[in-house]
Amino acid sequence: MASPTDLTRLADYVLHRRLDLRLSRAAASAAAEMSKDTWHRVERGQPVREMNYKKIDKALGWAPGTCLSVADGQEPVLLTGELAPGQYGAKIVEPQGVDAAAAVQRSVESASIAVTDHLTAQEIRDLSARVVADLKKQGIIP
Repeated sequence: MASPTDLTRLADYVLHRRLDLRLSRAAASAAAEMSKDTWHRVERGQPVREMNYKKIDKALGWAPGTCLSVADGQEPVLLTGELAPGQYGAKIVEPQGVDAAAAVQRSVESASIAVTDHLTAQEIRDLSARVVADLKKQGIIP
């Protein structure tokens, strides 16, 4: 699974996402159908059963597999298909200028989430990166 450093990183993301959603620890743990103690273990960077990470993904509105991919150094993917904003590394696109590669990536991620429920966050990222790379290779996007 993940090293303690990775779990510390995950703990930070889980805590910030919970606070962004304005959820108490009790409300978040109830949404994840787990005990407050288990949720608190995650926020302290302590290991829990893998099934609990899947429950946290769902409670936080993250794509399946996001907790594990965050522990492996990736950024969270929201169920909307976009990277989480702010501290999670999302790039804000200026209204007057559109980043075509980012727009394609978001569209592929959103479509992947909409049509399937078995892809992990990493698989969605890999798929969207591949589509962007192929379109760049073809000269369709810069």
